[in-house]
Amino acid sequence: MLAHGIGGRSDLPVPADYVLVAAAVALLVSFAVLALAWRAPRFRGDDSGHALPGWLASLADSAVTRAVVVAAALLFAAWVTMAAVFGADSLVNPTFGTVYVLLWVGLVPAALLFGRIYRLCNPLRWLFRGINKLGGGDPSRGVLEYPARLGYWPAVGLLFAFVWLELVHPATTLDLTAVRLWFAVVASVLLVGAALFGDTFFERADPFEVYSSLVARLSPFGRRADGALVVRNPLQNLDGQPAVPGLVGVVAVLFGSTAFDGFKDSSRWLNFSQQHSAHPMLLNTAALLGFCLAVLVTFSIASVATAGIGHLERRRLPALMAHSVVPILVGYVVAHYLSYFLVVGITTVQQLGDPLSRGWTLTSWAYGVNKYAIYDHPTALAVTKVVAVITGHVLGVIAAHDRAVRLLPRRHALTGQLPMFVLMVGYTLTGLWLLFYS
Repeated sequence: MLAHGIGGRSDLPVPADYVLVAAAVALLVSFAVLALAWRAPRFRGDDSGHALPGWLASLADSAVTRAVVVAAALLFAAWVTMAAVFGADSLVNPTFGTVYVLLWVGLVPAALLFGRIYRLCNPLRWLFRGINKLGGGDPSRGVLEYPARLGYWPAVGLLFAFVWLELVHPATTLDLTAVRLWFAVVASVLLVGAALFGDTFFERADPFEVYSSLVARLSPFGRRADGALVVRNPLQNLDGQPAVPGLVGVVAVLFGSTAFDGFKDSSRWLNFSQQHSAHPMLLNTAALLGFCLAVLVTFSIASVATAGIGHLERRRLPALMAHSVVPILVGYVVAHYLSYFLVVGITTVQQLGDPLSRGWTLTSWAYGVNKYAIYDHPTALAVTKVVAVITGHVLGVIAAHDRAVRLLPRRHALTGQLPMFVLMVGYTLTGLWLLFYS
């Protein structure tokens, strides 16, 4: 658990060969059905959705509700900061679990349930607003205009830095100093960037806000183009994701790092890395970078390989198609981190009751929860993980298909999707292989 493991094949008591075949068949059937029955685009992005009942929309949008949610989030952030700064540098410090489990993994269910909740509660946004208010400035305006061509690329760099800290740093769960230093450096970069470009910089560079906002595109709740709070098909919501430069880089880091996390504890990799143990950190860094680049390169090639684009510039296609990876990413997060999130998450809640190791019992109730109960149902756990991976890929195929029939000329709408479909099948089989054999 401390190495962010999810268990090996023994954790998944279902026939791997059958699952691989079933996954391939599911994708083939999905593609065939879409090719025959879905010949025109159906998703309308941010123009879609049914307005929430008036009372519910008013409650969700009220200043009181927002104030309560933000106050609770900021108090929690202050509590964890206290543990990080003044707590003991030991495994019982809740900072590790809060950062790597409640924050990093917990962002996914939070975004799916509540949409762009992290953007609303982002502690650095509120700190920046407070500084601006004291100085009489406008947080939305900076000294310079943020260059549109940069897009999400600052977030790509910071996301990679975080997954490196989590997955490669040799003492990630034993060295509180490394966590403190990482957050201090990132907070400084974001605050300086916001001072230069305004709070738009958080939207483009904050790794947690970018991650949360991207996953929130799969939430059934969103805001229509006219500003109304709506409920809609999550894939309609996903279709509204802007094709911002760097979006492919974001999904490549998120997807690639999750795959690497499943691979790095495999017997094959452990045997190989032990034979080259003189430089383990360099070796793992290269492997992590390789996984991320593999996603970036393969997805970009499959995107530009679509035929008959005509008026559309091929270099824009990866960003226009990148939203289709989000369901796959969410499926992988569920498959790779479900048991880890529940077990270590409960442990972290227990530790949060005593952040300074002084014998406090503020969360003593959490000790009555059987955090290992999920392992009493191995088959259900296995099926949940497999279904998450396959469902994510099927939804990715649907999202990619709808975008393709919108972009491609009708005569090329089907053949133009073949490179992307082959890639989706490859991702599916690779993901399931990592799940079963690593």
